[in-house]
Amino acid sequence: MTGQDLQALTGFRFCPGCGGESLLVESAKSFRCTVCGFRYFHNVAVAVAVLIRVEDELLFARRAHAPAAGLLDFPGGFVDADETLEQAAVRELAEELGLEVDPGALRYAFSGCNRYPFAGVTYLTSDAFFLLPLPERPTLRCADDVAEALWRPLGDIPWAELAFPTVARAVERLLEDEG
Repeated sequence: MTGQDLQALTGFRFCPGCGGESLLVESAKSFRCTVCGFRYFHNVAVAVAVLIRVEDELLFARRAHAPAAGLLDFPGGFVDADETLEQAAVRELAEELGLEVDPGALRYAFSGCNRYPFAGVTYLTSDAFFLLPLPERPTLRCADDVAEALWRPLGDIPWAELAFPTVARAVERLLEDEG
């Protein structure tokens, strides 16, 4: 990534410290104000996603809000400060689906990189994917960022409706591991 890429990702023109148009790109991920010395690092944000599976079906969550409103994702979200990946996954399942799970039921699967555009800033993310195999479909209550929960057979994935490339890569990875 270059300094130009950093400016395109953030859209930053003015220093958050002094308001001056004095930002100098120091590296592929940092700015420094030449007037007040304020420094900004555009670090990677951490997110979790949970692939919930019952037999040959996979649960997708239709996104209620931007980015990618109306498209399919997995339940999950950003990891809060002082929170483990597992705690974040459990919290997100409760917030988005009303699903209470034991963190020990989650199995780490893999990770991926993503770009998450929101409010004029593109956040670079590191997404940790967990598997949650269940014996039967649970009762779900969609809330927070989820408009609808959809079960889809592994052989009938709605590829054109997937919200982000990282979601497609996660499904591909799951299918590769299957066969």
